[in-house]
Amino acid sequence: MQHPEEVLCRILLIEDTPAEADIIRKLLQDGRRFAIDHVTRLEQALSRLAAQDYSVILMDLHLPDASGVDGCARILATAPLAPVIVLTNENSDELAMAAMRLGAQDYLNKREIDRKLLLRSVQYAIERHRSDARLRESEERYALAVAGTNDGVWDWNCKTDAFYYSPRWTEILGWSNETARASGVQCWLEQIDSQDRESFEHALNDLKSGQASHLEHEHRIRTPQGEERWLLVRGLAVRDSAGAVQRMAGSVSDITRRKQAESQLIHDALHDSLTKLPNRALYMDHLDLSLRRYLRDSSKLFAALYFDLDRFKNVNDSLGHAVGDQLLVEVALRLKSCLRPGDTLARLGGDEFAILLNDIAGPTDAIYVAERVRDHVTKPFSIEGHIVYTSASVGIAVSSGAYRKPGEILRDADLAMYRAKADSNVTYAVFDTNMHQQALAQHRLETDLRHALDAREFFLCYQPIVALEDSRVSGFEALIRWAHPERGVVNPDDFIWAAEETGLIVPIGWWGLAEACRQIKQWQQMFPSTPPLSVSVNVSGKLLLTGDLPKRLQALLEEWKLTPDSLRLEITENVVMDHGEIVMDSLLTLRALGIQLQIDDFGTGYSSLSYLQRFNYDTLKIDRSFVHSMSDKVDSSAIVEAIVTLGNTLGMRVIAEGVETPEQVRRLRAMRCPEAQGFWYSRPLPEREVTGLLEQEAAGGSNTHVLRFKSGTCH
Repeated sequence: MQHPEEVLCRILLIEDTPAEADIIRKLLQDGRRFAIDHVTRLEQALSRLAAQDYSVILMDLHLPDASGVDGCARILATAPLAPVIVLTNENSDELAMAAMRLGAQDYLNKREIDRKLLLRSVQYAIERHRSDARLRESEERYALAVAGTNDGVWDWNCKTDAFYYSPRWTEILGWSNETARASGVQCWLEQIDSQDRESFEHALNDLKSGQASHLEHEHRIRTPQGEERWLLVRGLAVRDSAGAVQRMAGSVSDITRRKQAESQLIHDALHDSLTKLPNRALYMDHLDLSLRRYLRDSSKLFAALYFDLDRFKNVNDSLGHAVGDQLLVEVALRLKSCLRPGDTLARLGGDEFAILLNDIAGPTDAIYVAERVRDHVTKPFSIEGHIVYTSASVGIAVSSGAYRKPGEILRDADLAMYRAKADSNVTYAVFDTNMHQQALAQHRLETDLRHALDAREFFLCYQPIVALEDSRVSGFEALIRWAHPERGVVNPDDFIWAAEETGLIVPIGWWGLAEACRQIKQWQQMFPSTPPLSVSVNVSGKLLLTGDLPKRLQALLEEWKLTPDSLRLEITENVVMDHGEIVMDSLLTLRALGIQLQIDDFGTGYSSLSYLQRFNYDTLKIDRSFVHSMSDKVDSSAIVEAIVTLGNTLGMRVIAEGVETPEQVRRLRAMRCPEAQGFWYSRPLPEREVTGLLEQEAAGGSNTHVLRFKSGTCH
């Protein structure tokens, strides 16, 4: 008995004639390791096949319960992967071919069979079975891979022009099976979009001619249902020994979703997500195209318009960012309606917008558009139950041969916009070269200011504040100066505005406060008095808005061991009026700390007596313009006297600024004004000259208008 591990293959023999079955067994027993199961009926064979796998099936075509190829068909239906060898006593080629068409591996005539023929037939059947199994596995793997990629497959026989489309390919093309069977390559080409067809045919011809090693092309097609799809077609060519193309085959992928995603990404990258307008990148691209066209043909005039929304920050702060965003959307909708189809409206960021006008006759066309922008923007907006008002100042830059980059044009439109904003009587400004020069000067000033902070180029001068009763110094106003390395001493009127715009006023302001505290402490120690000498420092509104002013000032006073009444902060009326409640909290905290507060230039701003009544300031400083005109034909003495009376009534100190003549001193004394400062007494002095002045006063000497600035450092 053979052991299972010695069995080469298991054979099912289906033979109803015992003698013939014995012959088959004997032919297979000669040194071969075969396990043979013998049955005489088809039903028996079917039962065995249901329970056991066989390497080969030897089958007689004439059985008691089956005859002819019907029995073979039932066997193959039960065991479709097992190799079947048909045995018969009939010499019929027709019967043999019928069995082979059903799937039989071989056909043997029992009368001609011998051992060698039978063994060879069994061996070949097993090998063919293994080869078929490997082929099926390979085909299944390929089919699974193709199905996994969701790609279609095509095969083009270039000699016969026969074209094969896989089912997925026809599905992508939107064809029915009947259309696919009747279609050649031309049907595919006709569906390709006219914009892509020529480039695809070039790519196909390059593959045919050998100029390209492979085909890879993206194009659009239009399905019979009218749907546009994007396809990625790949392919290779098979050539004969002479290099002629025999066939081409490849795959096709539906990349419509990818293309749609790419298109959306490109759109998002070039458009503002809120207003759906072109963004800065797309606007600059259009501006670049217009500039290039103009440089080729100077008759193709264009203009760039730049504007932002006035008071937009107030809308966000008071009504919320949602209302602010909706305002931007509404502005975009209004402006789109007033532009020509070829014009470009873009949102550059925040509340900044730009318009590109092509094919204009000249600057007048751009001015008309600027006026339309003004008219559309100034009309009230109704947003979430709120009536919102805004306006816009427009800067215009017109095409010129001097421009080489689109950024230069937008820069100049921006400069023109700020010129328009600076003049409340206009709503637009057209750029000229003077604006550029001014902008360059401003940029240089801002750069120098930043360097000045690091290089310690700022210094303080001090103008004495004098008690009118006895002409003695009661304190000083600290005034900043800039020792510019090229321009010499620069007065604050020439740079403070730039410091305010850039925000540098905050670090400059803190430097000035610290320096003033250091200096007044030194003078208090050198020249003790009751009350002690004090110093007044002008404070920017931006410093009050930082929120940490009281805390940092208290730390500064503690650092220099100063009493709070040694420091007086000068604040203009406009700072209080512009920021109202925002600065009031800081002022109240400063007042609680004992720090003295002065209203500077009183009477020139938007004076609010309600603020004076509500908030107990320490000092009113009468603006120099009123003091100066006390001796003019239009005498302002009554105004000055009213301010002095108001201050005395409210228990506030009053200081008259700009005192320059003995007549002004006489009148102020008659009005019982407590203190004054001005050139009659002293110009702003550097530290060493102030020390000399205090030494003279301490020695009992007169200081009335005898000390004039001589050193040249405090013009």
